[in-house]
Amino acid sequence: MTRVTRAALKMQLNKTDQNDAEGLAQIMRTGWYRSVHVKSFEAHRVRALLGARAQLVGMTTRLSNHIRGVLKTFGLLPGAMREQRFDRRVETLLADRPDVTLIVQPMLAAWRQLREQIAAFDKAVRMLVRQSPACRLLMSVPGIGVLSGLAYVSTVEDPARFGRSRAVGAHLGLTPRQYQSGEMDRSGRISRCGDGLARTLMYEAAVVILARVKRASHLKEWALAIARKSGPGKARVALARKLSVILHSIWRSGKPFRWSAPATA
Repeated sequence: MTRVTRAALKMQLNKTDQNDAEGLAQIMRTGWYRSVHVKSFEAHRVRALLGARAQLVGMTTRLSNHIRGVLKTFGLLPGAMREQRFDRRVETLLADRPDVTLIVQPMLAAWRQLREQIAAFDKAVRMLVRQSPACRLLMSVPGIGVLSGLAYVSTVEDPARFGRSRAVGAHLGLTPRQYQSGEMDRSGRISRCGDGLARTLMYEAAVVILARVKRASHLKEWALAIARKSGPGKARVALARKLSVILHSIWRSGKPFRWSAPATA
């Protein structure tokens, strides 16, 4: 509705409050508007929880990158955090450098506090998922975890909103833009409309399927075929869109995801 109203009001030469009011009245008179789904209080609460967690994760990443940059200036490299936590590895490097410790230690304390708050948010997210049958059902799909499942459920909220499962991909902004005029028909990048957090988590779920899920499935084989033809970037986006469609279909049918081995020649 917002995009439709903006496009209609842009046709006016002069933008004034009076012209905007007249334009809104004309939109209502002609019926050139669409109904908008109003989310429930519970959905807004879940979105606020997920958004707050995402903000803290971003702050933690930026802070750890800054700490790495400071250490690199003095020839200290924490390296990959596979066997030891980031803060403990940094403290080991700072054991013989009291001059650098004075700079890094306060940031490291803030990093620990952020991690503690993220852990508290994770506990709240897991509790919400345990109480939601829809989330547990969607988690039968490969690549879908507690965060992506909860974000999807809180974004769609009611599967009956969409008459076709294919429409969910466009709702999340995972379908390409299209420009068609006469003989010209060009497809561009994805629209990026809709909820950004749900779209990001669908993309991350696609990355998990392609990189971490070892079990064979028709879904992974389909994405790998696109990767061989058009590259891994387009394959991940296409798989994210297909995941959003599959999740809606599973939610509406109430049946879990069915694994099937890919056909062999």
